[in-house]
Amino acid sequence: MSKIGKLFKGGGPGRPKGRAGPTPQEALARLRETEEMLTKKQEYLETRIQRELAAAKQHGTRNKRAALQALKRKKRYEKQLSQIDGTLSTIEFQREALENSHTNTEVFKNMGYAAQAMKKVHENMDLDKIDSLMDDITEQQAVAQEISEAISNRVGFGDEFDEDELMAELEELEQEELNKKMTDVRLPSVPSTLLPSRPGKLPGERVKAQMKHLTQL
Repeated sequence: MSKIGKLFKGGGPGRPKGRAGPTPQEALARLRETEEMLTKKQEYLETRIQRELAAAKQHGTRNKRAALQALKRKKRYEKQLSQIDGTLSTIEFQREALENSHTNTEVFKNMGYAAQAMKKVHENMDLDKIDSLMDDITEQQAVAQEISEAISNRVGFGDEFDEDELMAELEELEQEELNKKMTDVRLPSVPSTLLPSRPGKLPGERVKAQMKHLTQL
């Protein structure tokens, strides 16, 4: 039996209502719900990253242990955010592929109805060519599915971080805070009036000098 014959076998009014899997509309609705959930998770992680960065700045050199822990948590959140970005790209790819597949299925179904009508006119239609076309379409759909599964297979991550990299980032934060404090320091103003370069003699000292001069005469 040809593939077209298998496709339209039991396609009449007597076809059973039960089905093995979800409809394309149900699958698309699930994918959109998943996209919405992951988008909210993205927003949450971005907030946590900013919070941990602020905590690292706050602790600084006063509590390096707490500052390093905050930076480690920030790194973990950044990795999770990167994974979600990749997952969202995969889901978007799957959703678009499913939408296209559903559209192609409807188009192909309508083409099948038209072919049945045209069969009465074209009794000598070459079904071997149609079989070859369907084989090509099926092969390309299988390739697309393999690509989708390969992209969605995310690799897990550990909790290893480069301590030198964390210390360098902490030092940058400390230098940033120090520069900010230095810009707020004000130097004392210079007095506007000049101070006398040499103090004058007191009245008593002038009298003594005159008496000494008279005795010498």
